[in-house]
Amino acid sequence: MIKPGKKLDTRFQLKVFRDGKESVVTLAELLTRPTIVSVYMRNNTPGCDRQNDSLAAHAAEFERAGYNLIALSRDTGGSHAKYAAKEKIGYTLASDPDDRFAKAADAVVEKSMYGRTFTGPARAAFVLARDGTVLAVAEKVDTADHAAQLRRLLAGLK
Repeated sequence: MIKPGKKLDTRFQLKVFRDGKESVVTLAELLTRPTIVSVYMRNNTPGCDRQNDSLAAHAAEFERAGYNLIALSRDTGGSHAKYAAKEKIGYTLASDPDDRFAKAADAVVEKSMYGRTFTGPARAAFVLARDGTVLAVAEKVDTADHAAQLRRLLAGLK
């Protein structure tokens, strides 16, 4: 997994859902100020719902602290639209079915479910500077209290 101080390639495109609209942008275009990217597996699953519920409840706090907030999964834009409405999510949801972010962050991991092994993005969170430099990484997301975990991570940057 990429370490703080390293720079991500931010030129790849993502489909994003924000402000009620879907668009295609590069990751670089989303980095208008320091940005938290929280990677989760899938909309409408228990752990991912807890992760996003925690983010949604504290999104304004991260905004006031000067951070953009992006939650990223393999889900489609249409799925994100429904999910944002259902979960009352006001921050950006990014669709990354090809794991471009995980590949750039060296965060593709082997997983196992029901006896089947596959690769996918690590459930992790990254704090990025505007130029794509990694400021901090939470290598394992605390789904129950992700916002508190991010607060501690950000406090360590000061």
